[in-house]
Amino acid sequence: MSIIQIKNLSFAYEKQKILDNINLDIEERDFLAIIGPNGGGKSTLLKLILGMNSIQKGSITTFGEKPKKNLSKIGYVPQNTNVNTDFPIKVIEVVLMGHIGTKRPLFGYAKEETMCAMGALTQVGMKEFAQKKIGELSGGQRQRVMIARALCAHPQILILDEPTSSIDVDGQKQIYQLLQLLNKTITIIVVSHDISVVLEFANKVVHINKRLIYHHLTQEEKAELNQADHFCEVNFFNRLKG
Repeated sequence: MSIIQIKNLSFAYEKQKILDNINLDIEERDFLAIIGPNGGGKSTLLKLILGMNSIQKGSITTFGEKPKKNLSKIGYVPQNTNVNTDFPIKVIEVVLMGHIGTKRPLFGYAKEETMCAMGALTQVGMKEFAQKKIGELSGGQRQRVMIARALCAHPQILILDEPTSSIDVDGQKQIYQLLQLLNKTITIIVVSHDISVVLEFANKVVHINKRLIYHHLTQEEKAELNQADHFCEVNFFNRLKG
């Protein structure tokens, strides 16, 4: 079942075309990797799916409706999740912010909300860090906390924009292994430059550079990626275009 449908989508900032005639169906429990050069339109596409930008030409539906109708079903982890490491906020307090869209934190959080936040931290393997200050965590640990915050709304789709941009290779794999586990019940959409890593876990990949090239990753290709001593991006892009 397609839960996101994009048809004949084009978008421009002033007179500069960013996306040109994009068509894409995303189905339940897909793990979709979106790759491509800087300025190619990847983040713009996410903003359109999230209803942050207005659609100019073409259409996007999420769960059969306009994007803004179903935002509560989408969890979003933006590209820049760096926090002021000197700010004295605890991990549990950061995760509880995932409730802000529908709740009134001025009067404190209900017991059920705190239990939900702890459950999300458990999902991402960070429960024991709940009372730690966010600034005491590593980059990979902070990213797990941000994923937990997004999970607080019980999303059916989780969208992440460059989730491992400032994390070492081991940390990258840990994040993607976590997303692979979440993918058993949630549709995952990841924008990433970590091509050799993310393709081990994705089942679909799209390359966006104004236009979109779609590729379904076979098990044979994944096995080839896992066994290769060196991943050649040029060969992979040639395969996409072929």
